Amino acid sequence: MSQPFCLLFDCDGTLVDSEPLLAEVMADTLNRVGLPFAARQYMEEFRGVRFMTIVAELERRHGALDATVRSAAEAEMRKTMALRMARELQPIPRVRETLDALSELPRCVASNGPEHKIRNALDSTGLRRYFDERLYSGYTLQCWKPDPGLFLHAARSMGFTPEQCVVIDDAAVGVAAGLAAGMRVVHINRFPAEEQTPDGAISMTDMGQLPGILARLAETVSHYMPVAAAR
Repeated sequence: MSQPFCLLFDCDGTLVDSEPLLAEVMADTLNRVGLPFAARQYMEEFRGVRFMTIVAELERRHGALDATVRSAAEAEMRKTMALRMARELQPIPRVRETLDALSELPRCVASNGPEHKIRNALDSTGLRRYFDERLYSGYTLQCWKPDPGLFLHAARSMGFTPEQCVVIDDAAVGVAAGLAAGMRVVHINRFPAEEQTPDGAISMTDMGQLPGILARLAETVSHYMPVAAAR
């Protein structure tokens, strides 16, 4: 299959089913340091949002933590999450078949998570081979979705213009970032009863739908002029 796009994938909730694990670990960690938080809140309010942004909002609601406690909580959360990912993490259903079907297209991962977390997620699920070192982290750039900077940096690094890129993301912050970057955006909406796909994005409920969506998008593109066809 050949289509005129560079694919920019989110990681958590898009490639790997890490969000239920993350919600549980966050709830346990935050409750132990005195910030009331239920796992469902992550899924309902904060999916895709970086940890310290969540902490800042909870501190606004419930009172500030000591800086040392805050830092220790983040370190403990990440340590616990890494251990659980190594034991329990699974890829999103049909993601391998989809990546195989799209093997001719350049692709990368652009995630709000730290780079070591992206690597751990891909390594523990066997998905790293699809992306090699084409991994872009909000923590490395100090720029997090919904700011479009992460996606714009990934596109430049891959050698493509925003117009030549398609973002695949499950979270509202990622969809907003992709649209703000001037890219086509496919929203993998795995909770259609609870979530709506924002205007301007294309909705799918299953990763297996992606090749067909890209094929239809390709019909609207008359030329393909990558700056440098990086893979």
